[in-house]
Amino acid sequence: MQQQHQHTARRSASGTRRFLKRNVGIALAVTAAAAVLASAPSVSASTWTGHSSSGSVVTDVRTAATFDFAAGEIPENITANPDGSVTLSLLGSCAVCQRTHGPELMRISASGERTVLATGQVGEAISGNARGSDGTVYYALWAPGNADRNGVYKLLADGTPERVAALPADSGPNGLAVDPTGRTLYIADSLKGTVWSAPASGGPVTPWLTDTALAPVPTEALPIGANGLRFHNGALWISNFNKGTLLRVPVTPTGTAGPIHQIAGGLPNIDDLSFLTPFSDVVFAAQNGSSSNNGPDRVVVIYPNGTYKPVLTSADGLASPSATAVRGDRLYITDGGVPDPHDPKLQTARINFPALLAGAAH
Repeated sequence: MQQQHQHTARRSASGTRRFLKRNVGIALAVTAAAAVLASAPSVSASTWTGHSSSGSVVTDVRTAATFDFAAGEIPENITANPDGSVTLSLLGSCAVCQRTHGPELMRISASGERTVLATGQVGEAISGNARGSDGTVYYALWAPGNADRNGVYKLLADGTPERVAALPADSGPNGLAVDPTGRTLYIADSLKGTVWSAPASGGPVTPWLTDTALAPVPTEALPIGANGLRFHNGALWISNFNKGTLLRVPVTPTGTAGPIHQIAGGLPNIDDLSFLTPFSDVVFAAQNGSSSNNGPDRVVVIYPNGTYKPVLTSADGLASPSATAVRGDRLYITDGGVPDPHDPKLQTARINFPALLAGAAH
């Protein structure tokens, strides 16, 4: 999470209908690309690959929805849902702007209709959100200093929020993941260098992994460590915002944390991430440089061997990209719009699978 706290939007965007249509299935080309890209070995350090000679990894970049920065409508995290809708965490305020709005959790339908699912109080942030295998919506509420509200919530069948994981008042819940069985929640704590686990049905939290690799850098303008979090292919994938690293931690058969593997480094202000397909270890990650002026504003593709390259940059209008999501051959990007006068937005792009394959070969 690159910013903290503030309010969100209820108006519809005229272009959203076209860009949030359901993708039915994944083309054979996607499956073939995923199979090849997932087969490359992982290494502990990343290198710069430059641009692929076969062209851009993403094409057809469009704005799917716009938001009102002055009203605190600052998109943070995103989940692409099977019905063609997206679920957005919207910060009401941030660390580099003076706003006095509360955060919201919002769904934007395939037709562009906006529905506020949950709200927070001024001074809080709704950071990560996730969807369980049964469709349950979970979200992290960062309520600094308030042990009565800090933690993870789920939406009940009637839309009422219920806190299912209470976290200490001095913790910073951010990225959120649910295991494939839908039974266990994992929460990235950006302040304590910890990933917590908790029963998805509700119950006590447990420090699943605490390590210096997850810790923030205290001297940074925004001391944020573990940030983005995804459960993928039997492991938790974690980004460290300050240290600029992407980590993979296997989940052992007993549910404990295995050894930490650094997949990539040299990515300052790396925020949230997503995968090309459920079977591929190709990652799309957002680098949110504007939040602390400590890196570029861009989206990068990271290959399983640790190499990476930018696919969208500030030249494409990005200003504080914070999260990515993939559905079919579409990449979704949330852009917080920090600093002014940029407008926060949700963008989509078409994934160019031949260019991904060519990039993996370098």
